[in-house]
Amino acid sequence: MLEEYNPSGLTAEAVYSTPEGFESLVNAAYSYQRWWYGKEEGYNMTEMGTDIWMSAAGDVWPDLTTYTNLQGTNAPITTEWRELYAGINLTNAGINRIENAGLSPALRIQREAELRFLRAFYYYHIVETWGGVHFTLEESQGIVTTANKTPVDTFYDQILKDLDFAVANLADTSPDYGRVTRPAAMSFLARIYLTRKMYQQAAQMAESVIDGGFGYSLVPNYADLWAMDNNQSSEIVYAVNYSANLTLNDLKNDATNPLGHGRGSNNGHLHFLMKYDNLPGLTRAIEYGRPFNRYMPTRTLLDLFSEADARYEGSFMEVWYANSSNTPAGMSRGDTAVVATRTEFAGNPGHIYQVYNRNDIYYENGKVRDNLRYPTLTKHMDDTRSSANEAQSSRDAYVIRFAELYLIAAEARMFLGDLQTAADHINRVRARAAKPGQVDEMMISPEMLTLDFILDERAREFAGEQLRWFDLKRTGKLVERVLALNPDVINVKDYHTIRPIPQAQLDAVTNRDEFVQNPGYQ
Repeated sequence: MLEEYNPSGLTAEAVYSTPEGFESLVNAAYSYQRWWYGKEEGYNMTEMGTDIWMSAAGDVWPDLTTYTNLQGTNAPITTEWRELYAGINLTNAGINRIENAGLSPALRIQREAELRFLRAFYYYHIVETWGGVHFTLEESQGIVTTANKTPVDTFYDQILKDLDFAVANLADTSPDYGRVTRPAAMSFLARIYLTRKMYQQAAQMAESVIDGGFGYSLVPNYADLWAMDNNQSSEIVYAVNYSANLTLNDLKNDATNPLGHGRGSNNGHLHFLMKYDNLPGLTRAIEYGRPFNRYMPTRTLLDLFSEADARYEGSFMEVWYANSSNTPAGMSRGDTAVVATRTEFAGNPGHIYQVYNRNDIYYENGKVRDNLRYPTLTKHMDDTRSSANEAQSSRDAYVIRFAELYLIAAEARMFLGDLQTAADHINRVRARAAKPGQVDEMMISPEMLTLDFILDERAREFAGEQLRWFDLKRTGKLVERVLALNPDVINVKDYHTIRPIPQAQLDAVTNRDEFVQNPGYQ
C-alpha cells in the first residue's frame, strides 16, 4: 500500500478556484502541444511511412518508417498517447472547473473557448492516430483501471461542438502570441470539415478565413518563411511557440519531463540533415546544423518540383562550402566542398569537390543507395543556436499556415465540382511559389485538377511540416501512394491507417477483454 502525503496541503480544488491558479491550468494545457509539434516523435509519426520521406542512416524507429513489425511497444506511439491524454485530462478539468475559478465573465468565456479548442485539438490527434479508442469528458479522479472503446463519430461530434464554441467565443487576436484565436480555430475547423468530407462547410470555412480581413497573407518569398527573424510572419495562423530562453522549453527534468532527451525545444533542425561533417573541407557548423541524419527525401519528392518552382530551393540545400582549415589541396575556405543534388550533375571539369548526384543517392528504381548524403531539408534549421552542437532551437513549430487555407478550399471545391474556383485557389499558392518571371509556367487549368495533383501540391508546399501522414490517410491514398512512390516500404497494409494502442496501456487496464488492441496488431 502506498501512503500519500501532500506537504503543501494544496489541492486542485483550492488552486483552480482562484484566477491565478486557473490561469496556470490553461497555460499548462497548451504545453502538451510541444510533445507533438517540433519533436522527433511527432515528426516520425507524421512524415515518415509516407510517399515523400524514407529512412536515412540515423533513423531510430524504422518500424514506424517502414511498417515492419510495427507494434504497441513503439516508443513514439507510447509517448504521444500518454501526453495527448494528459492534455485531454487537463482540458477536461479546466472546462468542468471554470465556473468556480473566479474569472470575470469576459475572461471566463475566452479561457473556456481556448480549453475547448485544445480539447478538440488533442482529440483530433488521438482519433486520427488510433481510431475509436478511449473517450471521456471528465477529469480523472484517483486511480482509473478501465478504458473504453468509443466510435470515431462520437469523437468528431464532440470535436465539432468544441470548435463551434471556440469559433463563437474566441477573440480575433491575442496579445500573447501562441494563444489560439478565432481565425486559428476557424482554420482548424476547416481542416476537420475536410477530414470528415464535409466539403461545403470546409470550403466556406476556409474561404471565411481567406476573405475575413484577419490580416493574414502569403509571405511573398517562400524561402523567407524559414528565416529565424521571420518566425511570426503574416502567414502563420497558428503555431506552437517556443521560447528563446531555452530553459523554458521543457528540457529534460527527472521530475517533470523524464523523457525530454535533453531536447526540450523544437528539435526539427536535427533530423532532416545529411551527414556532412566528416567530408573533406567541412566541419560541423551552426549554419549547416547538427546532422542526426534521421530522414531523407524520396526521389519522388525531389522530382515533384519543376524548374519554375522556387519552393525547391526554398526547402532544400544542395551545396556545402568549405568551412574547415583542413581543406583538400586546391580548395580554400568558401569554395564548394560538397554537392548533393537531385539532378545527374557530375561536377564541373577538373572539380575537386565531392559530388553525390541522384544516381549516387538512389538506385534506378528509387530505392536508397546512399542514406548518408542527399539534398537536405532546411525549413527547420536554426542559425541562431549558441553552438554547432546545441540540440535545442527556439523556432516555433507551424501548425497552420495561410497557404493551407487555399489548399483546403481547393480540395473541397474540387469535390464539389467547382474546378475553376479550386484551380484559382491553388494558383494563388503557386503564383507565390513561382520564380521571378515564371508565374505563367506555374499556373494550372481546372482540367489538371485531380486528388493526386492536390496531394503533390501539398507535398511541394508542406514537406516536413507534420501534415503528410494525415493527408494520405484523409484522402484514402496512404497504401496506394506509399507502395507506388516509396520503394523502401513494402509492408504497409490497410490497417496501418491507424496506429497500435501502446502495449503499456493495454497491460494497465483491468477490462482487457473489452479494451483490446487495434485490428492487425498483436
